[in-house]
Amino acid sequence: MILRDSNGEQPLSAIVSMITKDSPGVVTCLDEARHGFESGDFVSFREVQGMSELNDIHPIEIKVLGPYTFSICDTSSFSYYIGGGIVSQVKVSKKISFKSLLASLAEPDFVITDCAKYSRPAHLHIGFQALHRFCSQHSRPPRPHNEEDATEVVTLAQGVNAQALPAVKQGHLDVDLIRKLAYVAAGNLAPINAFIGGLAAQEVMKACSGKFMPIMQWLYFDALECLPEDKVDLMEDRCLPHQNRYDGQVAVFGSDLQEKLAKQKYFVVGAGAIGCELLKNFAMIGLGCGEGGKITVTDMDTIEKSNLNRQFLFRPWDVSKFKSDTAAAAVHQINPNIRVMSQQNRVGPETECIYDDDFFQSLDGVANAVDNVDARRYMDSRCVYYRKPLLESGTLGTKGSVQVVIPFLTESYSSSQDPPEKSIPICTLKNFPNAIEHTLQWARDEFEGLFKQSAENVNQYLTNPKFMEQTLRLAGTQPLELLENVQCSLVLQRPETWTDCVTWAYQRWHTQYSHKIQQLLHNFPPDQFTSSGHTAVSNSWAQAIFLPLNTSLRKRHIVSLFNFLCLCIHTQTQTH
Repeated sequence: MILRDSNGEQPLSAIVSMITKDSPGVVTCLDEARHGFESGDFVSFREVQGMSELNDIHPIEIKVLGPYTFSICDTSSFSYYIGGGIVSQVKVSKKISFKSLLASLAEPDFVITDCAKYSRPAHLHIGFQALHRFCSQHSRPPRPHNEEDATEVVTLAQGVNAQALPAVKQGHLDVDLIRKLAYVAAGNLAPINAFIGGLAAQEVMKACSGKFMPIMQWLYFDALECLPEDKVDLMEDRCLPHQNRYDGQVAVFGSDLQEKLAKQKYFVVGAGAIGCELLKNFAMIGLGCGEGGKITVTDMDTIEKSNLNRQFLFRPWDVSKFKSDTAAAAVHQINPNIRVMSQQNRVGPETECIYDDDFFQSLDGVANAVDNVDARRYMDSRCVYYRKPLLESGTLGTKGSVQVVIPFLTESYSSSQDPPEKSIPICTLKNFPNAIEHTLQWARDEFEGLFKQSAENVNQYLTNPKFMEQTLRLAGTQPLELLENVQCSLVLQRPETWTDCVTWAYQRWHTQYSHKIQQLLHNFPPDQFTSSGHTAVSNSWAQAIFLPLNTSLRKRHIVSLFNFLCLCIHTQTQTH
C-alpha cells in the first residue's frame, strides 16, 4: 500500500529564526508557537536569506529536538544564515507493508486504544485463537455464561499460550478475562457492530485513497466494564434466548437489563448526523420500546440535500421535511415497538415552559446531538440540576469525541473546557507581526479601535444619564482612558468638514505605514543582533513604505478611512 498522507491534516509551517552551520544543522523557529513537527517528517524551505541552498533542496527528513527546534541535513558546507525563512511540512509518499496472517498471529503488532488496558490485547490475542478452536470443534460458539464451555475455552487458551512464541506468550494468562470472553462470545450487540462496520469501512477507504495511517496490525476492543457488577444478573438461566430480536443482547447482559432498557425514558436533543446514529442504535437495542418507555427527540432544522451523505435516516424525497419527524418515522420502521415523539423546539430558556420540572424529572437520561457549545452547556446545566445522566458527543471532520456524564460519579461537561486559543502578544502585533493571523488580528484591532469602540463610547456618553457614574466605578486607569477617548472624539479631534476627514485619513496612513515602520527600523536596525545571535528584525518583515500619492493601494485605503470616519460622525459620504 502506498501511503500519501498519514493524518489528513493540512501541512504545518513555521517561521525560521535561526539555522546553524553544522552537521547536522539545527533549525530554530520563533518561540511564539510550537512548530508541531514530528521526527520522520519531511520539510522544505523558502525565503531563507544567506543559507539560500536550502531554498532549492529536495524535502529533508527532520529529527525533532524540542518544541521550537529540529535538526536537518549537513549544512556545514552551506552559506551562513542571515535571516528570514519559512519551513513547511511536505507530505511524502511511502510504502506500507503488512505481515501475513500467519506471521502476524505468531508475532502480532497491537494498536493500543486504552492505556488503562495496555496489557489486555496480548491476552485477548490468545483468547480469540482459543475461541476459534472451540468453534471449529463444536460448530457453535460457547453458550452464554455457561461454566462448562467457558472452562473448555480457558483450557484451549492455556494450550495456545504454551505453544506461542516469546513475543506473545504470557507468563500469567488472565484466566478471568478469557472466561468472560467465552461468556459473551455468542452475543450480538448492534452498537458494537456499527463500530466494527465503521472501522472496516475506514480501512477500505484508507487503502483506496492512500490517506490516513492504516491499523498496524491488530486492534482488540473491549468494554467489559459495561457488564453488570452483580453476577446474579448474569446467571445462565437469565441469558437464555427468547427467540426475539434482542437475544444477542440478552446473551451478554441478561434479560433483566433488557427489561430495564425497554422502560427507559430518554430525551434526544438533535436529529442530525449524531442524532440519526443515536436513534438507530436506540431502536436496535430496544430502548424505550416497552410499556412505560419513551424517546422524545427535538430538532428545529429541516432536511437539506447536503445532509443526505451522512444523515442516513433521510432520503432524497425527505428534503425540506423536519429532521425530527423524519428520523422518528425511520426508526419506527426499524423497530415498530419503539415509542418515539418528535418535536421542533429549540432547547433553551425560552422553552423551559415545555421542558419543565415534570418533563426532566420523568427522564432516565439525556443524549446530546447538538452542533454548538452553548446548547451543550445549557443541556449539561439542566442535567446537573435534575441529576440526570448525559451522553455527550460531537464530530469534526474525521474526528469525534464522546463523554458519559453520570451524576455523583463523573465530572459534568461544563466542568472542563478546551483551552482558549492562544492570544497574540501585543508587542508582536505592534512591532513584529510575522504570520498571516498576526496581520488579520492587527487589522481587526485597528478597525475596532477607530470605528467601533470610540463610537460606542461616545453614544453611551450622549445617551446614558448614568455614564459618568458607571465610568468612575471602573478599576485603575480605565475611567481616565475612556473619558480621554470621548473628549478626543467629540472635541479635540472631531472633524468639522470633509477636508478634516481627508486630512485625518491621510495622516493616519503615514503614521501607520511609514512613520512607525521607520521608527521600528531605527530602534532595531537590520544589522543588529540579539544576545542569541539572531537578527532583531528581518529586512523582509519591515521596510519603510514610500509610495507616490497616486498609488492605487494608498488611495483606496485613504478613501476607506475617510468613508468610515464620515459614517461614524453621521456625515454623508462620497467617493471621488
